[in-house]
Amino acid sequence: MTDLLVASRNAKKLAELRRVLDDAGVAGLRLRSLDDVAPFDEAPETGATFEENALAKARDAFRATGLASVADDSGLAVDALNGMPGVLSARWAGAHGDDSANLHLLLGQLRDVPDERRGASFVSACALVSAAGETVVRGEWAGRIARAPRGDGGFGYDPIFVPDGSDRSAGELTPAEKDAASHRGRALALLLPALRAVV
Repeated sequence: MTDLLVASRNAKKLAELRRVLDDAGVAGLRLRSLDDVAPFDEAPETGATFEENALAKARDAFRATGLASVADDSGLAVDALNGMPGVLSARWAGAHGDDSANLHLLLGQLRDVPDERRGASFVSACALVSAAGETVVRGEWAGRIARAPRGDGGFGYDPIFVPDGSDRSAGELTPAEKDAASHRGRALALLLPALRAVV
């Protein structure tokens, strides 16, 4: 069994990766989170792109632990806000990780934006750093921003993001439905060949 460090403390991200690996039949990887390893200095997320941030997080984790490390940086890019909040998604309202404040600030900023101009995409960059090298992939999930939150599944902006072709928000999808379509699910699927090589 090979340890794979997921450079996150978000249990939902670990669970999502576990489901993707299981669905793809990738066995032999034991997932660890940052809570499972000795603390180390984590560089601040100062990259201009999701890819830069994901790679920096994975490099830090691999350098500190010696374990193959995967990291994700993801967020919401809203057309009417010129691609913002983008890499600032988790701290859009100021405090990192305040999902409710971020979501309500975004809805307020889009209050007067007509439905036809509420396009958005979730973006995820996933990076894997191991002794074998570095791999970075990107997944995108297109949709639009609803006028009010719907559903209590997922996390972050899920309750206000309605994927193209759906009348339900990402917060109303089952975990399996979300994995099959989401930005992170798409990125992790692209990362599978590199993950298989780690085992």
